[in-house]
Amino acid sequence: MTSTNVTNSAAAEETQLTINHEITADLDSTNAFEGPEKLLEVWFAPSAKTLPPGVKENGLKSVSPSIWEGMLDMVNCKVLSIVNSDHVDAYLLSESSMFVFPHKLILKTCGTTTLLLGLRRLLRIAAIDAGFPFHNVKTLEDERVAATPHRVFYSRKNFLFPDRQQGPHSSWKEEVKFLDELFENGSAYLVGRMNADHWYLYMTSPTTSTLTPPRTPSSSTGGSPTRSAKIPTGIVAPCVGSLDDNDDETLEILMMDLDQDLAKQWYLEDSDKSVEGHALGTVISNKCGLAEVYPTSVYPEARIDSYLFTPCGYSANGVIPAPTKSSDDAASRAAHYFTVHVTPEPICSYASFETNVPSGQNGRQTSEVIDHVINIFRPGRFTVTLFQTKNKPATPSDGADVEDKQRSLVKQTVDRIDGYRRIDRIIHEFEDYDLVFRYYERDGWTGTKKAMVGEDF
Repeated sequence: MTSTNVTNSAAAEETQLTINHEITADLDSTNAFEGPEKLLEVWFAPSAKTLPPGVKENGLKSVSPSIWEGMLDMVNCKVLSIVNSDHVDAYLLSESSMFVFPHKLILKTCGTTTLLLGLRRLLRIAAIDAGFPFHNVKTLEDERVAATPHRVFYSRKNFLFPDRQQGPHSSWKEEVKFLDELFENGSAYLVGRMNADHWYLYMTSPTTSTLTPPRTPSSSTGGSPTRSAKIPTGIVAPCVGSLDDNDDETLEILMMDLDQDLAKQWYLEDSDKSVEGHALGTVISNKCGLAEVYPTSVYPEARIDSYLFTPCGYSANGVIPAPTKSSDDAASRAAHYFTVHVTPEPICSYASFETNVPSGQNGRQTSEVIDHVINIFRPGRFTVTLFQTKNKPATPSDGADVEDKQRSLVKQTVDRIDGYRRIDRIIHEFEDYDLVFRYYERDGWTGTKKAMVGEDF
């Protein structure tokens, strides 16, 4: 691998780009077909500031890339490049992306990857290599050791070709079974129409039962395992600090049937074939307008790592450091991300955009981001999900306040987009999260609705 350091200012966050030339030299996406990704998000603490006692400095970020690569081998994907920054490491993969924060890991993979088969190894790495507490076994030497997560989220849209998936990903029912056998207090949801584009969500809730004290690498001998063979969640560290420290907001735009004239820019035949994939990715990022979603004129420390595949396809990771009021804030501030993946072939035309940059940061509203992204791809149809922590607990006596908050959440998304009609708008209120789901179709779109459903019910 080769590395390049980039520092924008003395008080700014330093980023380092590492490219795996051995992998990228022979990378070919000819057989890529399933664009819709599987998305796993595992939290081991509410924030980077609330790591449990005994955890290594920088938490999950202290784990070396070679160890993560062993886990990714189980998922069936490879690391193309890494952008290291003070607060998050962004891994661009042969099949999508991974983001490693001190307190959480986000893994998003497409195609026939077996994402959930890497989950046990992920939990083991968190315990052994990062020092997070565990409850399920007596000692670290037990091969079953698994760090106790704070929260676990798994989601995806309906597959286009579910019969080609492997392992537990053959159906949503099998995925839920796999997760339920692993974790306590998990809940599964289907959001949207069963006979049209829809979205699946699995999430765990905090454990309420009495458990033995957690064990850590420094206190991992003696004691007895928890009464359940399953892994509990949400019992290691309470949520401390300000609400701002623990706010979580994720926007995901999943687009199908891309405008085929616009899709040509994600084919290698329209680019200089002698140029390396990362260099071409940079050109395309600027040409198509993705570099302007969070422009450096407004976000001067933003960094994009992108790749154009052979013969077609595109992936990009963006690291967006949060703004600081002074140089004293730089060490403690958060960093955010966005990620984009494009499969432009007509038979499996798909693109995704995901970000956790808070709405309104540096004046950029969620509705503006959605509008900007849709105009880049002009899909025949797309879904929008906005998943956000509650700012205050809902109680029966504050119904009006809850309604106001729901209206505020809905307002962040776009209700009207020129050239599109909204088919569905669904709001889910969970215990500590709110979810808005919307589905749109382009005016005059005549795609085959049978082909878009994919999964058999």
